Amino acid sequence: MKVGARTTTGWKATISVAMSNYIEAGSIIAIATSLTFWQDAFGISNFAVGLLAALSANAFGAAIGAGIGGPLCDRFGRKAIYTYDLLVYMAGVLLATFAMNFAMLLAAFVITGIAVGAGVPASWTYIAEQAPTDGRARHVGTAQLAWSVGPLVGFALAAALAPLELLGSRLIFLHLFVVAAVVWWIRQGLAESQIWQDEAKSDAGAAARSTTGGRGMRGLFSRRINITALLVLIGIYGFWNTVAGQAGIFMPRVYESAGVESAVQQNLLQVLVWGCTVAATYFGFMAYGDRVSQRLLYVIGAALGVLAWCVLVFFTDAGMPTLLVFAVLWGVSSGIGAQAFYSLWTSELFATSYRASAQGFMFFVVRSATGLLSYFFPTLLAATGLTVVGLLLIGLLTVALAIGAVFAPNTQGKTLREIEIERYGEPLTATSGSRLAVETGRGLEDAPLGRH
Repeated sequence: MKVGARTTTGWKATISVAMSNYIEAGSIIAIATSLTFWQDAFGISNFAVGLLAALSANAFGAAIGAGIGGPLCDRFGRKAIYTYDLLVYMAGVLLATFAMNFAMLLAAFVITGIAVGAGVPASWTYIAEQAPTDGRARHVGTAQLAWSVGPLVGFALAAALAPLELLGSRLIFLHLFVVAAVVWWIRQGLAESQIWQDEAKSDAGAAARSTTGGRGMRGLFSRRINITALLVLIGIYGFWNTVAGQAGIFMPRVYESAGVESAVQQNLLQVLVWGCTVAATYFGFMAYGDRVSQRLLYVIGAALGVLAWCVLVFFTDAGMPTLLVFAVLWGVSSGIGAQAFYSLWTSELFATSYRASAQGFMFFVVRSATGLLSYFFPTLLAATGLTVVGLLLIGLLTVALAIGAVFAPNTQGKTLREIEIERYGEPLTATSGSRLAVETGRGLEDAPLGRH
């Protein structure tokens, strides 16, 4: 590095990378709080609203970005993504800020979705690879914290700017442009992930790739142990995110179905949800994720999520007290639940040579599923009401709870290298300058993922 070059290291690096999650979540909330205004301004139907949501950062747009960005991240490095993704994102949110018709708005949502999709898996990978072993959950939790702060700020701005209607929504998109510009500038001082550099360039890395099956998507699907991990993690994150995706972008409409018609009250309820998520992430996941049973913490969070939606569906007649209880339960659940553990475990269970590819693939599958439901959700909610939709969401959350309770991995307190050796085989180090000899071994190939 040149003398005098700006560097971004330590917690500053972690936070700058974690801001991908603030930007992603902030984009979703900017869309969620503005859809009604766009619908009125452009005279579009519920199906068109569903299309906007489905192709945005909440679903297919992010899915496409992750499917592209994950493999590129493994091939060219983590830093390569951070050099360009936010430039694309800034173009998208600026287009949304000044959108004058449905076509411009749709293009803006797709562009922002692709950009955040490329950045989020890279952020989880980078943070986990740079984090200390005894603080990996705490560092990865920073991404979850940023993901929580994004909606908290977004809904607070929406409540404050509600009198301005569509102009207020445009200002929220503009604030995301400013945040992205600042984060992009800070990230230019990031160093490349050391573990990726070591794996990509060294003889040890060549030996490791021969053990784990190669680089990128080809290596990922060459090992049965990877397929098992993919299925478990998609089960945990996919069923949960299908619910969270609808709650994130359509929750104002759900509140309206529950009798809350004021946009300000809807947004303030969401401020409470995300305030609880921020608190639960910091005081729950980040504080205890490295210290207590991760399986137990996951089950508590997932169970609170199921309970929250049961309260909302079955006690709606109680009015605002029910909604306040729901907001607290769902907020706490989101802070210590599926996404926090998914972002941790998905960085631990795959080899360095395809860690980001695995995340990109899973993000693609999960957000595509969210997109399918998002397309029909506004119409389904209007046609069937909260009870039918709520029962569907409760069922999805229950499946996520069961999968995590049975298959939660035992990776706590181990370095990423130790986990890789344990899962793929034991490498035998040789003298300096020579290639590592590798025994592929049985490892955990035939062992259940969740066995402790």
